[in-house]
Amino acid sequence: MFLNKMGIDTITIRYATETDLAAILNLIIELAVFENAKEEVIVTLEELTKDFREGTFQSQVAVDENNQVVGMTLYYLTYSTWKGKMMYLEDFVVSPKYRRQGIGQLLFDGIIAEAKKQNCKMMKWQVLDWNESAIEFYKKYNAIFDEEWFNVKLFFFE
Repeated sequence: MFLNKMGIDTITIRYATETDLAAILNLIIELAVFENAKEEVIVTLEELTKDFREGTFQSQVAVDENNQVVGMTLYYLTYSTWKGKMMYLEDFVVSPKYRRQGIGQLLFDGIIAEAKKQNCKMMKWQVLDWNESAIEFYKKYNAIFDEEWFNVKLFFFE
């Protein structure tokens, strides 16, 4: 159990369980709204549950004293042919009314600890170029912003 930076609420960072998935999906949607891309979220709770059960991804959640999920990280292991095992941080979000209280730092420290626990050589993630508060947050961790590589993707759904 951790006390957040402002000392306002008691926050616990723990591994997510299946019962947290509805709250995680709500946070995913909150993040998509923040990024002006709500219509791009097509994953369902059933699909999220199936993938969680299969170990496709892992998650850590921040919960308040009422066991309400107020933030989360969603991540999975991947591999770098140059570096070895690495962790990919797919999503990292704190519910808007809980931001600026130190919860994000607790979650990010938790994901870093998990990457080290799993013997990862590095961790990767993306941040939108207009999300200045997130960029400043990551700079505090001496994150490397790679401007050489393009993000490339293919979709396999209609």
